[in-house]
Amino acid sequence: MNGEIESLVDTLSDSIARKGFETEMQSFVQMFSRYQSDKARGITLDWDKIRPAPAEQTVSYASLFREADSKNLKKLAVLKVNGGLGTSMGMKGAKSALEVKNGLTFLDLTVQQVQHLNTRMSIDVPLILMTSFKTYTETVEVIKKYANQPLRILTFNQSRYPRVFEDTMLPCPKTAEDDNRAWYPPGHGDLYASLFRSGVLDQLLSDGKEYLFVSNSDNLGAVVDPKILQHMIESESEFLMEVTNKTKGDLKGGTLVDYDGSLRLLELGQVPLKNVDDFKSIFNFRILNTNNLWINLKALKRVLDKEGLDLDIIEKHRYLDHGKPVIQLETAAGSAIKHFKKAHGVIVPRRRFLPVKNCADLLLVKSDIYKIENGHLIPNDHRPFQTTPTIKLSDDFKSIEQFQARFKTIPSIAELDHLTITGDVHFGRACELRGTVIVAATEGQRIDIPDGSVLENRLLAGYLNTIEL
Repeated sequence: MNGEIESLVDTLSDSIARKGFETEMQSFVQMFSRYQSDKARGITLDWDKIRPAPAEQTVSYASLFREADSKNLKKLAVLKVNGGLGTSMGMKGAKSALEVKNGLTFLDLTVQQVQHLNTRMSIDVPLILMTSFKTYTETVEVIKKYANQPLRILTFNQSRYPRVFEDTMLPCPKTAEDDNRAWYPPGHGDLYASLFRSGVLDQLLSDGKEYLFVSNSDNLGAVVDPKILQHMIESESEFLMEVTNKTKGDLKGGTLVDYDGSLRLLELGQVPLKNVDDFKSIFNFRILNTNNLWINLKALKRVLDKEGLDLDIIEKHRYLDHGKPVIQLETAAGSAIKHFKKAHGVIVPRRRFLPVKNCADLLLVKSDIYKIENGHLIPNDHRPFQTTPTIKLSDDFKSIEQFQARFKTIPSIAELDHLTITGDVHFGRACELRGTVIVAATEGQRIDIPDGSVLENRLLAGYLNTIEL
């Protein structure tokens, strides 16, 4: 592998580009070598050593009362993981540029949130965007519209690693500028090395920043919470992970565990096949990693300088366009928890975990269930239930294009409990859905819900047969 990587580096003639690429490839070689060494020695996850995170390793958000003041908030920076394309929703561009509500994108809402915090507290919290080679160009173009706004926005690119052929275990690309399909961003666990390598970590420390709040750009519930920051300071914790109670929709999500006496993040990709059902059981593992992380920057600098971060490697299998199988090695940001002093989880309310992973999630956040205040997504007062409705959409609504074509306007769902839509279904303007609504078009048929329709406890099936539930 070393010889092939050196050959890749030699394909760059520009000295500056070559130096940065060489550093990046050295990081890849270190990860790949560790992966091969572990496989050769038969080092695997020992399921018998795994237990749910003990109660003393988590605290309840409800027990936090004091809020950080402006003096401590001044030491904070906000980082959004902004490398995703939203391919699960049929997108080709940066997911953060998707319009989610009232004409505002994920990024618009984040900017409003941080600006409001800065204005209210008379502070200067910067917003940092970690992009990937897939989203960098678009992100840099998008943030130009914020140039005249009183907010510092920093960007840095995460690593670009070569995919590896499964049969030969050699890198797919032949040159440093090969097609993007031969490369991949190695997961959000790369943020630590990239933050350091880009110089942004040192810049934050020199600016007096001591704490970093990290979250995914598509999590609309991930806003700065002064109570959690104050808890981090008072508990002298170097690393906090926000976790929330699992639901049936979260069975594949990572969880905090005790592994042989050490607090660890456990992801589905690490679990032996025979133990997958045990991992997914809510009775076994009740909490979910939200990927909202609070990190002490001085501690991060210390760990990177003296110890290094050996994050758990997740092996993923993919296929190139011509069907040839490849391997890509990734890491998760939360797996760094094992390297920090007094690290623990904070069990937060579900409102702090509102990710938009598919068009059913998008329908929910676009609806009248929520309103926007200063970039924050807040439940509307007129909904009579505390829980959000369950929404299930068939693959006919999988892509953004399909979703937009089937809703002239988003229906009112303030009184909805459950919605299932399958098949070629189209909604008119100003529709209202209440109770349990199921709309199922048979294959080859189309159902059009007229403008202004009110469906309450209804099953619509076939062409347009309505049954009261």
